[in-house]
Amino acid sequence: MIREILMIIFVTLSTMASQLLVKNGVNTLAERMPGLKGAQWLMAAVLSPSIIAAVAIQGVGFLVWVVVVSRMKLGVAFAISGAFFYLLIPIASWFFYGEKLSLLQWGGLVMISGGVALMISNTN
Repeated sequence: MIREILMIIFVTLSTMASQLLVKNGVNTLAERMPGLKGAQWLMAAVLSPSIIAAVAIQGVGFLVWVVVVSRMKLGVAFAISGAFFYLLIPIASWFFYGEKLSLLQWGGLVMISGGVALMISNTN
């Protein structure tokens, strides 16, 4: 079970890195080419080095995820990943982009994570 938890953490971190790279890519695109819209914007986004890196990282995470779900219940694996993701993304978004959540939003995240802890404690 420890190996699977470590793989879930890896998948979660790769997903988080991917999302941060997507945010970086679209922010950079907005700064460099503010007038782009529609298909031109989409093509520029798809060709952005940050977006390409995000897709590559997400692909590696997906391969590890395939191994995880072959070894444990999908609902439990997804809940664990989600709990980590729900807590880490707001922290990373604050650190890298200055985004903030309200106290009520943090409370919701704590409650979600508490529910996941209950799921993990009964994984047999």
